[in-house]
Amino acid sequence: MVVVAQKNESPMTENNPFLETYQTPFEVPPFDSIKPEHFLPAIKDGISQQMHEIMAITRNAAAPDFYNTILPFDNSGELLSKVSRVFNNLNGANTTPVLQKLAREITPIMTKHRDNISLNPELFKRIKSVYDRRKEFNLDVDQLRVVEKIYNDFVRGGANLSVDDQAKLRTINESLSRLSLQYGENVLAETNKNFRLVVTKEEDLEGLPADVIEGAAIQAKKDTLPGKWSFTLQKPSLLPFLQYAKNRDLREKLYRGYFMRSDNGNHFDNKEIIKKIVQLRQERANLMGYPNFASFVLDENMAKTPANVNAFLQKLWVPALSRAKKELQEMQSIIDQEGGKFKLQSWDWWFYAEKLRKAKYDLDESEMKPYFSLENTEKGIFYVANKLYGITFTKRNDIPVYHPEVEAFEVKESSGTHLGVLYLDFHPRDGKRAGAWCTTYRSQQYRKGQKITPIVSMVMNFTRPTGDVPALLSFDEVTTMFHEFGHALHRLFQDQPYDRTAGDVPRDFVELPSQIMENWASEPLVLKAYAKHYKTGEIIPDALIAKLEKSRQFNQGFETVEYLAASLLDMKYHTPVNPLIGDVRAFENKALLKEGLIPEILPRYRSTYFSHIFSGGYSAGYYVYIWAAVLDADAFQAFKDSGDLYNPELAAKFRQLLAKSGSDEGMKIYQQFRGKEPDIKPLLHRRGLD
Repeated sequence: MVVVAQKNESPMTENNPFLETYQTPFEVPPFDSIKPEHFLPAIKDGISQQMHEIMAITRNAAAPDFYNTILPFDNSGELLSKVSRVFNNLNGANTTPVLQKLAREITPIMTKHRDNISLNPELFKRIKSVYDRRKEFNLDVDQLRVVEKIYNDFVRGGANLSVDDQAKLRTINESLSRLSLQYGENVLAETNKNFRLVVTKEEDLEGLPADVIEGAAIQAKKDTLPGKWSFTLQKPSLLPFLQYAKNRDLREKLYRGYFMRSDNGNHFDNKEIIKKIVQLRQERANLMGYPNFASFVLDENMAKTPANVNAFLQKLWVPALSRAKKELQEMQSIIDQEGGKFKLQSWDWWFYAEKLRKAKYDLDESEMKPYFSLENTEKGIFYVANKLYGITFTKRNDIPVYHPEVEAFEVKESSGTHLGVLYLDFHPRDGKRAGAWCTTYRSQQYRKGQKITPIVSMVMNFTRPTGDVPALLSFDEVTTMFHEFGHALHRLFQDQPYDRTAGDVPRDFVELPSQIMENWASEPLVLKAYAKHYKTGEIIPDALIAKLEKSRQFNQGFETVEYLAASLLDMKYHTPVNPLIGDVRAFENKALLKEGLIPEILPRYRSTYFSHIFSGGYSAGYYVYIWAAVLDADAFQAFKDSGDLYNPELAAKFRQLLAKSGSDEGMKIYQQFRGKEPDIKPLLHRRGLD
């Protein structure tokens, strides 16, 4: 699996760690040896190597079959994948101006290379030949599926287009890759660098918990700004301020800084980029014979059509909006009772929701946080995985990491067999994009019958420790850790013979493994295993668990509506037949006003920082989280109904679902686990929308 440098390479290339066998545990990337100047030469070598591999396929005189065409293509590009995974992951989790400059150079090179493969007529001719005769080759189920998936990739990549249309497609693809990269860089700059709420007066901190104030003081020293406390647009700084700060004007200032990201008419404004991306995606869809971009994307998803997605979203939108309006009325009543002569605005929602939670359930977020230290929550995810699947996690200090804060773990089966490596990267920093995600530095694969284990990374932006107090997480952060851990388990358990289909599931299925793990986070039995006071070691009291249980459906109208609003906005951008947008703000406002969104709630992501759809992989697909929520609620109900949260039979079946995902269509894989199609009722009940 490792490419050794050739004798005739230049001295710089010979010293490139990407071109040598990694001398590290489990052949993880040697981050301490990798330098920015290594990436571009290694990527160019990887491209050259893959093109030679493809040339060997196309020049093969033998008639095309699975073993001389499909399999070598499936195995091609190992070096390129090896280098680009490291580069892309570092550019997202630990970027620098040097890496960003490299990305602007590498991105069009990679786009051109992908098009050179997808639009290679000789290669497609051989692949099509195997596809057309696939039932004559006595292929097994996995082989048949990989043939069909690869053939479909080429068709969707433009292989059947005319020469003129292929040229147009190349131009569109290159432009889209550049625009998406720039969009992401703009959001990163606006989130991490271009805004600070600087507080100089102690009275302006009234209401804030001590650990939040301490964190702001540490940030102020780091920023070297003329103020004692500095608040950022990262969630661990933003949300506590919105929840607890009594200074309404400052809440507005901070929230406005957040929701106006990349919409300030400056160098980092994304509105023109959005207009170009939407138009180019439409042109690409039309070239491929689809009426709009959403139809092109959804053709491969479980939902299949925009009409199905919109109908599904509306089923949830109506009850969620109704509930959100009731929540608004309850919070406005608090304002009125307190003599506040104003109508609740979007920057007030978190503050008065916290008051409402305290009034309804006698539950304060700050009351729970001492039981959710980062260390204990980490132990919690490992505990649940061990109880379900028998796997163990051993911290390894000899495994290289890409940042001093990153932790590395070896993952083993109950038998002691090595299963993979897991990196955990918890805290915000200037070079890390916002949000949370799970990725791989190496996916599970088979070479010559030998299984090569995965290297998985969970990247988050959680509250930092302050002084003598460890990182104490909000319950939302706890849930996020369980969520990303579900993605990690999917990658670790993946076990398929071919690269193309290993773990390959529809986009609206991929959140099932992550979201089902969230369910264990709040179960009383599980909480008692990991939620322990960071000072005393006391297990979370039954009374506090009861409060948490009773408040499960609290604020679900708001949370569902802000999510659905973003999902609907995504679909609005990608379904018009002629999506010419004159003004992005006007388009967004009109789209959401038509749906009846109340002004007190903004979409979870406004257009200018909606990275999921404009620089990530969720375009015409942000709906997938709630689609998969139907699956995860239904799947977890199986464990609940069994009376055993760690039911070994169900856990084995679910692991099989994760391991073999990609071997069949998403719904068939799910039905093999559940024995039936999913029911929406558990989700509606969980959110109080039934």
